[in-house]
Amino acid sequence: MAKQPHILCEPGDLNDVALVPGDPGRVDRIAGHCDDHELVAENREYRVVNATYDGVGLTLCSTGIGAPSTAIAVEELAAVGVETFLRVGTTGALQRGIEIGDMVVATAAAKDEGTTKRYESATVPAVATHGVVAALLTGASARDETVHVGPVATDDAFYAETEEHVERWEGAGLLAVEMEAAALFTLARRKRLDAGAICTVDGNLVEGTQKGETGDEELPPKARDNVDRAIAIALDAVVALDDT
Repeated sequence: MAKQPHILCEPGDLNDVALVPGDPGRVDRIAGHCDDHELVAENREYRVVNATYDGVGLTLCSTGIGAPSTAIAVEELAAVGVETFLRVGTTGALQRGIEIGDMVVATAAAKDEGTTKRYESATVPAVATHGVVAALLTGASARDETVHVGPVATDDAFYAETEEHVERWEGAGLLAVEMEAAALFTLARRKRLDAGAICTVDGNLVEGTQKGETGDEELPPKARDNVDRAIAIALDAVVALDDT
């Protein structure tokens, strides 16, 4: 098989399990938590690193923002042998009481984006794999962390999330909105692979707190701290999956 055109990897280059943050910079942040790491490839929004954590090999690959670039990453990672995907990202809360810096483990995602509709009907659910969700919860429990667990919305129009959209999502009981999970869950299911997601809350759309309101940094201080906590949980989940 030829080298994949976007992630620039081929079979044998990567590990079976991949953490897939959106931000290429977060690949480096995750790598900093690992025992060792090595850059494999870098092209456009895709930064690919192999690493070891607690004796378990894993791959880190950024997806960029949104479902289209996430779908490319999943298609190409799967083509070269990745079997399990864990998204580590950020999200905007949709329910009162979910605070900036809290964490959400997604069990499913509403497909309010366009990419998955090219693969299947919008009525087919985008769901996380139970075993990956369980591993994330095991990781959270081991670190005495409380997380919100439930469905989220995936949207691909960041600046077009109107009050009507927010009210509809809130009324449906969706915990948060982000931009990648539906594509990740859909493609993993269709390929008979495994996927899950843990995201840190960087704003609450219902309560009117927004990303970037607390200074020059993209994330407020509590959420920046929580990114590292979410990374630690995801890495512990990789170890838990390796033990099953």
